[in-house]
Amino acid sequence: MKRIVFAVGLVVLTFGAAILAQTQTESVEQELIKLEKETNDAWVKHDVEAYARLLADDYLCTGPDGDIITKAQDLAELKSDENTTTSAIADDFRVRVFGDAAVVTFRLTYENQFEGKESTGQERFTDTWVKRDGRWQCVAVHYSRIEQK
Repeated sequence: MKRIVFAVGLVVLTFGAAILAQTQTESVEQELIKLEKETNDAWVKHDVEAYARLLADDYLCTGPDGDIITKAQDLAELKSDENTTTSAIADDFRVRVFGDAAVVTFRLTYENQFEGKESTGQERFTDTWVKRDGRWQCVAVHYSRIEQK
């Protein structure tokens, strides 16, 4: 009888741990999606402080032309009035969590003004996040334009 109780207890404990791990992963996924949306909102609002908090000091962004942008360069562009994002809507999220690191991909539909000209389009992003000192920070971004057909 003790063996049966032990075996049942072990099975319940194992399934409970698996369910807890799944719940925690889903919670992290939702947190990262929220942070991605906050980065987009910061661009629309020109909120340099909010955006800076989300980026790691060693952050790098690689654009479709292969150029690499540092955190300082990205923040300078956000401060500039030369390029204004009026709308940034992210969807089609996919989040993969690897402990204290995660990769988030999504599609961004944007409207902006650059040198007085309005433009719209879509881009596909792949962002890498790392949990440091208890909070998620974006350490790398790569994006490419989605050609309109």
